[in-house]
Amino acid sequence: MIDFENARMTMVDCQIRPNDVTDHRVLDAFSEIPREAFVSAAQRSLAYIDEDLPLSSGGSKRYLMEAMSMSKLVQLAGIEEDNIVLDIGCGTGYSTAVLSKLCNSVVALECDEALAGQATQTLIELGCDNTVVVTGALENGLSKEGPYDAIFIGGAVDLVPETLLAQLKDGGRLVVVEGTGNAGVAKLYTRDGDVTGANEVFNCSVMPLPGFEREIGFTF
Repeated sequence: MIDFENARMTMVDCQIRPNDVTDHRVLDAFSEIPREAFVSAAQRSLAYIDEDLPLSSGGSKRYLMEAMSMSKLVQLAGIEEDNIVLDIGCGTGYSTAVLSKLCNSVVALECDEALAGQATQTLIELGCDNTVVVTGALENGLSKEGPYDAIFIGGAVDLVPETLLAQLKDGGRLVVVEGTGNAGVAKLYTRDGDVTGANEVFNCSVMPLPGFEREIGFTF
């Protein structure tokens, strides 16, 4: 029988803290949320390994991001208690649950209906009552619930659409990994009035999200 609580504390102490995650609120959130609740029964013994875990879905391949990378991205977002957060590509809802411990409310967007259904059910079971899961195209965001103080994109993208940046409040932040594999870089976008700037913060390799592929132009 696996001691999941002990496995969770080991994850925080051996994977997250050594990765320059020092925000106590972020550490507490990862310590509290049971990662095993967001994977299949067959995967629960693997829930706390330092790897991305595949999630069953009907369309493109989707993954639960490794805690080491996710925690560093969450810390980068600088989420405050009164913030409204958009979680793009929530999968089965783990990132949404973690974010819900840091802010006022989380709007989770998922393109896969089966994953969205799992996320909704699990979040209800865990009492994450400041969250809502919506099904839709990830690259479009959800402007009707915005603007947002922070947007968290839960996977690698080729580029961030202007549509998403426009959904940030003045002073809002968007965190994302641009590029895949060794080319992946965590970026922090910030909005100041009508101007949005971006800073490359650290190298980061995570699995890609569907819908953010760069269009390939014609070549001659």
